Amino acid sequence: MGLKDEVDLLKRVPLFSQIDPAKLKLLAFTSERMSYQPQQTMFRQGDAGDAAYVLITGEASVLAETPQGEVPVATVGQNAIIGEIAILCDIPRTATVKAATELEVLKIEKEHFLRLIREFPEMGIEVMRELASRLSHTTAELSQARGALRKQA
Repeated sequence: MGLKDEVDLLKRVPLFSQIDPAKLKLLAFTSERMSYQPQQTMFRQGDAGDAAYVLITGEASVLAETPQGEVPVATVGQNAIIGEIAILCDIPRTATVKAATELEVLKIEKEHFLRLIREFPEMGIEVMRELASRLSHTTAELSQARGALRKQA
């Protein structure tokens, strides 16, 4: 797959849809294309946040590490971006991510990702929207879980 194909892939990702194609070309050029097999770990909860990943094909499982083992939190698919929270907050990875199927991703190094956000404020707004959506979803799930626990008590 050539650089033009990777630029086309990046354009389909909502986060990057408004970015100038020349900048996407640079991003594609500086990104690393990677493949994972089912159940292969991309990164672990607690790891340093060194990159974000755009899912090109396949699905990935997001897992929380608990004393009882790994607990599934979400499944993400094509055009999703993962791993950005650790970059933005400068904290260790908040979850473990494994390939659920054969998976191809573009790995975007931390400095390139942050430079894009600085250069394109609209990208920062899209990141905030995505994170707010995830937070809203998580809050709703926690409310449901608390309600279920109260009914059991």
